[in-house]
Order: sequence, then structure tokens, then C-alpha cells
Amino acid sequence: MTRQSPPGNPGNATEPTTTPRRTSASRPRRPDGRSPLAALGRLLVRRRLTVVTAVLLAAAVAVPFAGSVAGRLSGGGFTDPAAESTRAEAFLANRFGTGPPHLVLLARAPGPVDAPGTERAGRDLVRRVLAQPGVLSAVSYWTAPQQAARQALKGRDGRSALVLVRLAGDTDRVHTTALDVVPRLTGHQGVLDVSATGPAQVGVEVQEHSQRDLLRAEAYALPLLLVILVLVFGSAVAAGLPLLIGGLSILGTFLVLRVVSAFTPVSVFSINITTALGLGLAVDYSLFLVTRYREEAARGLTTAEAVARSMRTAGRTVLFSALTVALSLSALLAFPLYFLRSFAYAGIAVVAFAAFSTLVVLPALLGLLGPRVDALDVRRLLRRRTRRTATAGPGGIASTLRAATVRRPVVCAAAVVGLLVVLGLPFARVSFGLADDRALPADASAHRTARFVREEFTARGSAALPVVLPEAGGRAREVGAYALRLSALPGVARVDAVTGSYAYGSRLAAASPASAAYTAGGATWLSVVTSVEPYSPRGTALVASLREQAAPGPALVGGDAAVLTDTRRAVTDGLPVAALIVGGATVVLLFLFTGSVLIPVKALLLNLLSLTAAFGAMVYVFQDGHLRFLVGDFTVTGTVDITMPVLMFCVAFGLSMDYEVFLLSRIREAYAQTGDNALAVGVGTAHTARLIGAASVLVAVPMAALATSGITFLKLLGVGLALAVLMDATLVRAVLVPAAMRLAGRANWWAPAPLRRLHDRLGCGDG
Repeated sequence: MTRQSPPGNPGNATEPTTTPRRTSASRPRRPDGRSPLAALGRLLVRRRLTVVTAVLLAAAVAVPFAGSVAGRLSGGGFTDPAAESTRAEAFLANRFGTGPPHLVLLARAPGPVDAPGTERAGRDLVRRVLAQPGVLSAVSYWTAPQQAARQALKGRDGRSALVLVRLAGDTDRVHTTALDVVPRLTGHQGVLDVSATGPAQVGVEVQEHSQRDLLRAEAYALPLLLVILVLVFGSAVAAGLPLLIGGLSILGTFLVLRVVSAFTPVSVFSINITTALGLGLAVDYSLFLVTRYREEAARGLTTAEAVARSMRTAGRTVLFSALTVALSLSALLAFPLYFLRSFAYAGIAVVAFAAFSTLVVLPALLGLLGPRVDALDVRRLLRRRTRRTATAGPGGIASTLRAATVRRPVVCAAAVVGLLVVLGLPFARVSFGLADDRALPADASAHRTARFVREEFTARGSAALPVVLPEAGGRAREVGAYALRLSALPGVARVDAVTGSYAYGSRLAAASPASAAYTAGGATWLSVVTSVEPYSPRGTALVASLREQAAPGPALVGGDAAVLTDTRRAVTDGLPVAALIVGGATVVLLFLFTGSVLIPVKALLLNLLSLTAAFGAMVYVFQDGHLRFLVGDFTVTGTVDITMPVLMFCVAFGLSMDYEVFLLSRIREAYAQTGDNALAVGVGTAHTARLIGAASVLVAVPMAALATSGITFLKLLGVGLALAVLMDATLVRAVLVPAAMRLAGRANWWAPAPLRRLHDRLGCGDG
């Protein structure tokens, strides 16, 4: 004998009225009156005016402080501060006052750069550069003391030359100086046409583009989100609630980032993920709580009781979901790069504020609105059609897949696993690099200038690898022999040292007065000018060869290629800790949530599988350059920024756990009522299919809005996260999870007796 599900039950699933069997998941529920979350819900409804007023006042006070956060954040953070390459460059700067250039000025003349008028203009340009505040040094074709160095700074066309500029201060000060001086030094400078590139200028332009892209992404995402929210909620009032929750979450996170930036560097790019993740999670959490509130209200409960029961069920789910997402993002703290750590700061804060706003502010708002939450129904006359349209979206697809899964769980699961594995295969040939000027749009000034330098200057003097010998200052003969050996390595165009210049295993020039700059205070260094692209396999192979050579004492190799090598090592070394955090958090929290041992392990494996499509697309689209017309044009470098897979994994895994918790909450609730695993899986999936489908679209919209960015790594992040969310909501939650749980049967809910008693003692079974 069966009864129809109550109003608001998607899929109109049926539930038996038989007495449930006693299992670890079907112990007597705690009455609403004894549920802390239910009690909190009643309190918030009673104090609704006080809560809403206090939150709005706090938000108003926070706006001036949070609004200026972008000016307090940094544009760097892509390197390991303890790496050998970082120590090499710090030693160079502190002991010798030199190092890799921050700015590369490209000067193009109408005729030969050796012409008298052009040479005068070039020397005048260098004098103006040196006169700028914050400039430490400038070396150019016209002023370099060594003939070999001069030739490296002259273009093959004979009409272009380089000026290499070093700036004072840390990354933020260098960027500020570049922002100030570059406009005064570029453009028409006498007979010269000057443009700028180099790490500082690239950083300035990337930051400017990302801030403009963020505004554009918000302009695209917010109207589209509002339209979809109205379609999903069927009410303009209800649709506005997630946007309010999202706004509070973002505001609170900006305030936290400003405070954190006073103690440690925070990447400016964390703002982008704050906005996208804040809106996405606010929509997720609000959708599930408001939907549950409507279901309870439709059963005839008062507003206070509907809110209380929604808090006990959906509120508990939101709480566990927020914990899992936050812990997944906390894995980014395992890496020494503050670019990645910044996303942990921002992500944890935005999750916390989204959960707080949903569990504190939203119940108070529901208490204020009551039945008026359904007001301003802009499609009242087409309500049924609207519901059908919403169900025909991702939720409808998920429902169709669910029905097929019920009939053929093994076949459907095998097909989906096979598809995801095939989609993930391109990642097997991933090649890692770091972001450089090519992350900018092709028409960006720094990108155009750097492209010209790569094409016209064979010896890459602007990207030389410094080799520091801290204890070999007085061993000139050994240093000379060492420089000779280095000059013979593949990919080395020239080596400049205190003993002279070397190339291809021969000495080009003897030491000159300018060579004294290569030694100071018992230390010396060599400049290894290369003919290879730094962020390429040949570049990293050259670094390995340099570090393998026997040196006259300890040696530190720096430069762009060395930075890539060291960053790879830093990321690789951090992966085990990050994996332990993510895996451990998943297993522990899902055990506390369900009381099961098998479900957490299953969730861990399926969440990993759900990311394969996004990781495959990362290589197929952004490394290999296929299907660019779908995501917008970008420069194909043949590599993927090494930080992106780590960042995408932590964020996407957390969002996948979000849907896992929502789905498990309904399955577990049904199993506690019936004791029938197969029926519980069907009922739980039916309750959540449309909601998870709608939520995935609403989360994917702000993520996909990042794809409109002209910055390649932000575009990659947006596309990858949107794809991961949609694939997870449809294929994984609609097919793999139900199939796996149906096949496992009652073993889903098994736990050893000691763990079962621990779960019961901790009281995690109810909100």
C-alpha cells in the first residue's frame, strides 16, 4: 500500500507506509523541539526584524572597507618563496643590485639602430629611464659595456633594440612603479617608437584586464541569473533572496580579504573566484532551503514551524555541505604559492558567509515574508508550463537518466564511466607551464611586444638564467672553467662571467672593466643567455643540466625556466598533503552525515571521476587549441598553467560534494522512514533531480561568465568549473550515484559497531 508524496515532492514519487526496519540510518529521529537547528529557526523567526536590521546595518558599515579591497591585494604569488630560483634572485638583488629585468622596453627605429641620430635617441631614452623614481638600473644596446651583450640586445632586423630595466621593491611596488613610469617612457621618443613588456608590465596589464573582465562577467551573469532564478522559483521575491545572500557573502569575504592582506600577501585574482563562488553557493543553499520551506508550508505548517523543519533538514544539509566545501578549499593552504593560498582564504570565507547568511539571514527573511515569498509571480498564468520547462532542463535530463538507471544500473553506470574516462584521456599528455605575456589577449600591448621580441631576438638576453656562486668570489680560474662548460650546453647562447664571455665551449672575450660587476664580497655570478623558450621542455631541461654541472662551490640557478622547475616541485610536494586533507575531510564528514562507511568511499571515487571531463577539456582545448571558437580566442602555448589543475580540483571537488550532500540527505531521510534501500534511492533522487539540475545551471552561469575573460587562465578556470558542475549534476548524481547505491543495497548503510556507536554518541544524525 502506498501514498502519494506531499506537494512539492518532485517526481511525484511514492513512499510506502510500512514500518521501517531498524538500521544505522533509521534510528528514531530527534523531535523538532530538540533539534538545535530547528530551535535556531524558531528563534530567528521570532527575532526576524532584529536579525535583518542588524545584518543590514553591519553590511552598510562594511561597504566602505570591503569596497577598497582590490587596492590592497597583490598581483604576484605564482612562485615558491623558498625555492632555489627565488633565493638566487634575492641574492643577486641584495649582494649585486642586479637580476632579471622587470621591464623590457622595445625601441624600434625607422632605420639602423647604429645610425648617429638613432644612437643619440637611444642614449637619451636610457637617461630618462634612469631618472624615473623607482628605477634601479637600465642596460641597453647603446650602453652595454660588453660587445657580446650589445649584440644580444639588437634585433635581427637591425632596426630594433632592447632596454632592460630593473625596478626597486617587492612585487607590489614593482607593479606600482611600472604603472607610473611606463606611460612616460613608451610611445614616440624622438625617432624611436617604444613599447613595453616584461614581468612587471605583464602583471600590470593582467591585473587591469582581470578587473575589467570581472565587471563584464558580472554584467553578463547577474541578469541571466535573475531570469533563471525567476523561472526556477516562479516568484520575483523568492528569486531575489539568493542574490541578497550572494551579495552578503561576497561583501563579507571582501572584508575578510582586506583584513588578511594586512598580515600576508593575497592575490588580486581571488576576487574573481569570490564573486563566482559566492553567487553560486548562495544560489545553491538558498534554493534548497527555500524549496524545503515551500514543501513544509504546503503541508499546512505555520511559517515558524515550516522554517524550523526546513532548518532541521535542509539547514543541516547546508551546514555539512559548507563544511565539506570549505575543507576541500583549505587543501590549497598546503601549497607555498600565495596565489593558491589566496583562493583558500577567499573560498573558505565565502563558503562561511554563504552558510551563515543562509542559516541566519534567510530564515529571518522567510519569517518576515511568510506566504509573500511567492509574491510577484511574473508567470502566474503560465505556472504549469514554467514548471514543465524547468523540469525539462538539466533536472528533466537527470530524471530521464534516473529512470534508465533504475532499469539497467550496471549498463548505465558502465556507459557513463566509459564516457568520462574517454573525455579525461587528453589529460594524460598534459604539459605544464606558467602564465606569461601570452595569458593576455593577443592585442594587448605587452603581448604584442613580447611576441616581437621572441621573433626578432635570437639570444634571449631578456630571459637570461643567473647562476649564483655565493662562495666562489676569489676562485677566478675555477669560475672560468665552469663558465666554459656551461657555454657548451645545448640551448646556451652565451655565458658572461667575471672572467669574460663564452659561447659554444669557447672564450669569446676576455674580462673587461665591466666584468667586475659579476663579483662582490666573496661571491660571484654568471649570466647564462639562452636560445630556448623558458616555459618549454627545452627550457626546463637546460635548468636541469645547469644544476647537474659540478660547480666551484654551492650554486643557485634562477630565471624563468628555473622558476617553472621549482614551481612544479612545490606543487608536486604539496599534492600529498592536499589529497590527504580533501580525502580525509570527505570520509570523516560524510561518515558523520550518514553513519556509513561505504558511502564516503564511494563519494570520494565518484567525485574524482566527475572531474575527468573538465581535466580532459583543459588539455584538449587550452593546451592543444581545439574548439577555441566555443570559448573565445586565446593564445595556444602548448602548456597549461601548473596552478590551474590544483585550483580547479579543489573548487570543483568541493562543489561536487555540495551536490553529493544534498542528494544523500534525501536518500538517507527516505531510508530512515522506509528501511528500503532501492526505494530510498529512487525517492531521494526524485526529490533532488530537478533541484540539483537547476542549481547546477545557476552555479555554472557565474563560473562560465569567467570564460568571457581575456586572461587565458581565468577563461580556463571558468570553462573547467562550469563543465565540471554540469557533468557532475547530470551524469554523476543522476546515474552513477543512484546506480552505485542500488547495487550496494543495504551495505550502503553499514558501519562497524564501534563506529556506529560513535556516530550515535556524537549526535550527528539530525539537525
